[in-house]
Amino acid sequence: MTVRRLRTDEVDVLRTLRLRALRDSPAAFGQTYAEISAKPDSYWAEMTRSVTDPDRHAMFLAEEGTAAVGLCFGLIDHERADRAHLGGMWVAPEARRRGAGQALVDAVLTWARERKFADIVLWVTEGNAEATALYEHHGFRPTGRSQPLPSNPGLAVHEMGRTL
Repeated sequence: MTVRRLRTDEVDVLRTLRLRALRDSPAAFGQTYAEISAKPDSYWAEMTRSVTDPDRHAMFLAEEGTAAVGLCFGLIDHERADRAHLGGMWVAPEARRRGAGQALVDAVLTWARERKFADIVLWVTEGNAEATALYEHHGFRPTGRSQPLPSNPGLAVHEMGRTL
């Protein structure tokens, strides 16, 4: 298992993985497959630019051999310049429990530390015990904030955070 940053020429890799994640785990994301799959090519090109420009966000891929089997984003908070977000975390079912999730979280934490963020937060869907345990293993703790999942308001998401 290797983890690396997405490259500028990998628009199709981003689109394929993101859509696969939304289809496989709809309760984990604030957007729906139907909503995002309808986006034009320009959406995917801009998203790729936003996560490959060194001064903006970051996207990390987990790979087994040449197959991309997971992704995770490091995002800059829009309101607090000293805060990062871990988001969009997903590992393909066939690659779970083999270290991809650990490696992706580690990559985002390293990115956030290198960028000198003070802290990092994420949102996890209530009842997703495996994801919660992964985040707790990396030092994330509940912040006490909760809200409805935007793509399915019948589900709650809880914020977790940690200092860097």
